[in-house]
Amino acid sequence: MISNYLLEISYLIGSVSFIAGLKLMGHPKTARKGNIIGAVGMTIAIFGTIFLHHNFNPLIITLIFAAIGLGTIVGWMTAKRVPMTKMPELVSLFNGMGGACAALISIIEYYHSQNHSSDTHQNIGTIIAILGGMIIGSVSFSGSIIAFLKLNGTMKKPVRLPSYNIINILILIATLVLAIYFSIIDNHFTMLMLVFAFAILYGVLFTIPIGGADMPVVISLLNSFTGLAAAFGGFLYDNKIMLTGGILVGSAGTLLTLAMCKAMNRPLSNVIFGAFGGSSAGESTDTKGNIKDISASDLAVLLAYSKKVVIVPGYGLAVAQAQHTIKELEDLLESKGVEVKYAIHPVAGRMPGHMNVLLAEANVSYDKLVEMEEINPEFEQTDVVLVIGANDVVNPAAKTDPSSPIYGMPILEVDKAKHIIVNKRSMSAGYAGIDNLLFYNPKCSMYFGDAKKALTDLISEIKSL
Repeated sequence: MISNYLLEISYLIGSVSFIAGLKLMGHPKTARKGNIIGAVGMTIAIFGTIFLHHNFNPLIITLIFAAIGLGTIVGWMTAKRVPMTKMPELVSLFNGMGGACAALISIIEYYHSQNHSSDTHQNIGTIIAILGGMIIGSVSFSGSIIAFLKLNGTMKKPVRLPSYNIINILILIATLVLAIYFSIIDNHFTMLMLVFAFAILYGVLFTIPIGGADMPVVISLLNSFTGLAAAFGGFLYDNKIMLTGGILVGSAGTLLTLAMCKAMNRPLSNVIFGAFGGSSAGESTDTKGNIKDISASDLAVLLAYSKKVVIVPGYGLAVAQAQHTIKELEDLLESKGVEVKYAIHPVAGRMPGHMNVLLAEANVSYDKLVEMEEINPEFEQTDVVLVIGANDVVNPAAKTDPSSPIYGMPILEVDKAKHIIVNKRSMSAGYAGIDNLLFYNPKCSMYFGDAKKALTDLISEIKSL
């Protein structure tokens, strides 16, 4: 039938658009275009599936469009209302929904095949696809919900049970053993639900002990899980577009996870089983040295008469919604002949690329966003480093303190600059929950206050010079 050929062509177009879109997403300048191309390809594939599939049922079509309409309205309103500071939570929540969909597809398909097939004994390939999609999707769903609660502040501290690694491994083994038992001996719906429950439990226990400093890695890892679960759905339905999309998401998430682990100089196993972050309150300031602060007027003079300034953005900048203010400061300094760049650490913020997206919202030129490997050699020739809301990614303890949980993690080497200015609301520890030795560096001055107000005051002082 010609409809079958058209359906395959729509899937081909969708698959090619996914690949092209993902390629364009590799650079901030083309990321928006890549996102649009991928969305268009997905739309073509969805409409092709709805209208070109041989089982055209008006009632089912109506229900599908009702669900699409409802989901579009809820998703659009949520995305429009969520501030940039809450974007990591939104990504985690949406990713969890993707995992839940993959798990539900497996459950529904098994139930459907059991009730509409004369052969009650399932093909082993179908069983593997059902179990793979359900287990991985369930882990992604429950793990992403826990990640959402952590990022949202609802679950403020990691929950570490006694011998939690052993408990997690036992739950994982139990899940796999039940899955094997289901596929070989007892493939009844009740047993499938038991496997489902254990997978949900493992997702919760897997994510609960992981601390705040590792959440960007965990979000990326769970995202790859969702892609893998979707790929199993592609196998289940022999659907090329689901398979292609799932493989791309899974592989991209895995590569990003490994890249961030490399940026933190930690193996993935250490992230999953080490679970640092939030456990250390930091030592007393008396043991580290003294801190000194700087006024807006003094900082204005220092910046205005500098030749080169590097800004290090962090989560505090996002919390204060000060991205437009920092852009105004950049423009003002450049009008005075000052060279301004932004130093971006791979795991700054609460998710990969958080700072890039934040600054892009304020129309900061992509050419001024410099990655860690490229900017570190420039700090020695930098007059002033202005750290705004960043903490762990500039902590010298990563290089000098073997007892620190972040020891060995590559950092932005801001301590090499001639002057270091740190804007924070207080002396509280960062997301990893450890004290920052940078604050006690003789070249460092603290500029306390909410980032937006502090930068606004600073701009006023520079303009009055």
